[in-house]
Amino acid sequence: MIIAGIDVGAKTVKVVLMEDGKIRAKAMVLSGFDQTASANEALEAALKEAGLSREAIGTFVTTGTGRKSIPFAQSDVTEVRAAALGAVSLFPSARTVVDVGAEEARAIKCDPSGKVLDFAVNEKCAAGSGAFTEAMARALEVKLEELGPLSLQSTQAIPMNAQCTVFAESEVVSLIHAKTSKADIARAVHDGLSSRVVAMVRRVGIAPELTLIGGVAHNLGFVDSFKRTLEREDVRTAEEPEFVGAIGAALAVNQ
Repeated sequence: MIIAGIDVGAKTVKVVLMEDGKIRAKAMVLSGFDQTASANEALEAALKEAGLSREAIGTFVTTGTGRKSIPFAQSDVTEVRAAALGAVSLFPSARTVVDVGAEEARAIKCDPSGKVLDFAVNEKCAAGSGAFTEAMARALEVKLEELGPLSLQSTQAIPMNAQCTVFAESEVVSLIHAKTSKADIARAVHDGLSSRVVAMVRRVGIAPELTLIGGVAHNLGFVDSFKRTLEREDVRTAEEPEFVGAIGAALAVNQ
């Protein structure tokens, strides 16, 4: 049976088509205002890649912040469960999963089967999610995809004291006026985000092996800061970290 795992995130919708535990196709589109339309668009793109018709799908399972908004889905699973199942399927030794997305971050402790043992979620403040880096990139007047590589060029650590995205933007502007280099400010941005994520991870405890997923895992500056803040180098990242939740949703059917 072919299963469609659909991760309806705040910024993007990801679809993964799986058969017998193997990925047949995947696609991602921006969420937009109409999440159902976006889910259909991503689904059609994945079906085209796989050379399948919609009728070939045996079941549709959703996850993500908008998982309840897709009318054609037969079931849904929480973001925490999907992240754990998806991470363990890719890295069987994963026991701590850190999922940093556009508007939320999660730290999850799981067992070898992907069962969630404990978790913590940062859902009240954008300063602990990808939205923070987007806001800071705008303040620095650089493209978001340039922010991570820019931070790796930093030559010194600059503390960022603001714990709120709005105040952090003002702090960035002040640093720019003080002639602080953009590279050093970019590092401070990622160090600030990392400190909040690591604090959340420590609340659930760190059990080896640690796996980082979610779209922010593409950000090399964040990954570098995360490892330094955590004081660990043994952090694994998925090749396509944004699809892990959709993979987990599809796998949840057989759990």
